[in-house]
Amino acid sequence: MELEDNQQLPSSDDVEKKKVASLRALVEGQVPAAKEVDDLMLRRFLRARNLDVEKASALFLKYLEWRCTAVPNGFISETEIKNELSHKEVFTQGFDKLGRPIVVYHVAKHFCSNREMDELKRFVVYILDKLCASMPAGQEKFTCIADLNGWGYSNCDIRGYLASLDILQNRYPERLGKAYLIHVPYIFMKVWKILYQFLDKNTKEKFIFIENKDLKATLLEEIDESQLPEIYGGKLPLVPVEESTV
Repeated sequence: MELEDNQQLPSSDDVEKKKVASLRALVEGQVPAAKEVDDLMLRRFLRARNLDVEKASALFLKYLEWRCTAVPNGFISETEIKNELSHKEVFTQGFDKLGRPIVVYHVAKHFCSNREMDELKRFVVYILDKLCASMPAGQEKFTCIADLNGWGYSNCDIRGYLASLDILQNRYPERLGKAYLIHVPYIFMKVWKILYQFLDKNTKEKFIFIENKDLKATLLEEIDESQLPEIYGGKLPLVPVEESTV
């Protein structure tokens, strides 16, 4: 299912297009099923490894293997993540000025004591798959608002955070556009120093801390008021991720 280059790989120069072609030849030679993957996905894996074809190939082949075992039915059903959904901590609604879907994560509603790791991983996949499915044509990324209002040590789940970041970086590379961290308590910075070590360079640059006094103005630079959640001074109500429509 390949389209012409000018349709399939907008914003790619000739060097990048040739590297995508090389990556396709390499992965299809090892896993014929890779023929079903479009060039945009291969380009994301390639960009995540700074256009290194060998490294991108290794990352992509690991992804294919992971997807078969982690999502054997091709999707995560809500019956598989009942506990996570009951917390009402993730919401999806609206688009930023670049057309990227917006996800809001209320971090303080997550508690390490009542989470099960495999279910948490399924929940992350469920969210990311929903966001990807909601992206308009020509858009490959999403925007995240991580709200840490009320966060304390009872919410701290370093293993869970790292597992989620691993899925984001290595299974959905180049899908995150920006992640705004807001209402960040000082005690969270100790945790952030740990997490930061596990982020690759490309991902590190996408996390932005916003001070409370600059919150609305900063968000409005990237998100129109009509698309910004009401709780941040916008017009849209929060919609739980399971109730959002694609």
